[in-house]
Amino acid sequence: MPGSRVGTTDMTRWWQSGTIYQVYPRSFQDSDGDGIGDLEGIRQRLGHLVALGVDAVWVSPFYPSPMADFGYDVADYCGVDPMFGTLEDFDGLIADAHGQGLKVVLDFVPNHTSERHPWFAESRAGRGSAKRDWYIWRDPASGGGPPNNWASNFGGSAWEYDEASGQYYYHAFLKEQPDLNWRNPQVRAAMNDVLRFWLERGVDGFRVDVIWHLMKDAGFRDNPDNPGFAEGQPDIARVLPVHSADQPEVFDVIAEMRATIEAYGDRVLIGEIYLPLERLVAYYGHDLSGVHLPFNFQLILSAWNARGLAELIETYERALPDGGWPNWVLGNHDQHRVASRIGAAQARVAAMLLLTLRGTPTIYYGDEIGMTDGEIAPEAVQDPWEKNEPGLGLGRDPERTPMHWTAADDAGFTTGTPWLPVGPAHEANVADQTGDPRSMLALHRRLLALRRAHEALSLGSFESVAATGDVLAYRRRRGGETFLIVLNLGHEPVAVDGLGQHRAILSTHLDREEARPAATIALRPDEGLILVP
Repeated sequence: MPGSRVGTTDMTRWWQSGTIYQVYPRSFQDSDGDGIGDLEGIRQRLGHLVALGVDAVWVSPFYPSPMADFGYDVADYCGVDPMFGTLEDFDGLIADAHGQGLKVVLDFVPNHTSERHPWFAESRAGRGSAKRDWYIWRDPASGGGPPNNWASNFGGSAWEYDEASGQYYYHAFLKEQPDLNWRNPQVRAAMNDVLRFWLERGVDGFRVDVIWHLMKDAGFRDNPDNPGFAEGQPDIARVLPVHSADQPEVFDVIAEMRATIEAYGDRVLIGEIYLPLERLVAYYGHDLSGVHLPFNFQLILSAWNARGLAELIETYERALPDGGWPNWVLGNHDQHRVASRIGAAQARVAAMLLLTLRGTPTIYYGDEIGMTDGEIAPEAVQDPWEKNEPGLGLGRDPERTPMHWTAADDAGFTTGTPWLPVGPAHEANVADQTGDPRSMLALHRRLLALRRAHEALSLGSFESVAATGDVLAYRRRRGGETFLIVLNLGHEPVAVDGLGQHRAILSTHLDREEARPAATIALRPDEGLILVP
């Protein structure tokens, strides 16, 4: 029928029916009082994730690193930075997580290393180095200066001059993060060995950082200027990254990664990809040989209105390749928190949307209690992007502030001085919300319990329902069960007719469960409902 999309077969994988929860280790729980979260802290808080009802924890980088970009500049892919603990701590975390029914997904950062990685030290030793070609080195342009106009995502040129050898090396991000040369088969073999190292330790999958950057144009052609660039935009927006990212050869690389992890059974490969939908879905790969889940950030990037979101959802569903499993994300460590973007009331509606759409949802730590962006004074800024391009509002510190466990001044996060300021924990914290049956945490628990109890909400088909104004509506069906989800994205009450007799089983206000069906669905301002016939 029009507006309908059939779900997968009964042979489902855990990541299709499950929910993923992202932990930013520095900010989740500090176990030793140094003000920085760690692996032992995550282990201590696994009970929160079990009670919440998620299925997997995705852990952002904890590898040895100089922390120029807080762990996304890796100096050793097969270790743990002492500030986060030890490999034994990691093994303990895996064992405890698996013992409590949770999967563990790691961040994999294959595009670039730290400049202090031994590979780069050897590559930089001279033009004749055995690892020179492990990174991207180029001679200066004919008239001097950088080889081309490629820009760094963190501002300025993406080329750094090396006085000793007279060449430039490429860095898509900080100069302390030189890009690996993925055209070199030795690099590819070494990085697949890294995957095997963690798979042997029991890891259930990987989220691959900036996966669309791995391959660059072999001819290193200039990127075209961006005709839409305007002052006030980040420096990277000056050019269109036609030649510095999203190259066709990347799909062979991803297929190799996919083969590596699938040799270990039921594992998941997730790709971080900030591209338009038509390019995003290409990363499922030919015959679905790409990533299992190309991260879909459209709920973060799109305007928050019912008609636009309805069109977005339909467009995404139509764009998916046959057999491609959808996914949805409301927040992450690089984007302002959903409660700050759309307000506390609509954040509850957004939670119902995220957890009832077809596809795998990912929850960012703290969003389950409605945390908002922290306030970062200029002298407290940590993010290198904000330091490189101050005044543009690019800083990612606000969405990385410590988790609120209690209403205490330290939010129950640390006994020391936190690495970023703790926000107003008395406004949103786990301890207070655990005892509140109408809290944001209670709403997430109820929604996740419904997903687990009813396959129609996790694996079922999706059918859009015609609606007008500020109302977004759709049905989920499977195995004889049907759920109608109706969401008021506006701030005024609205009545919806013509959808048949239904009764509400869950409201985002958590104060409404109706015994009798009614023909008119009455929505209060900022309210979402899950209904059954």
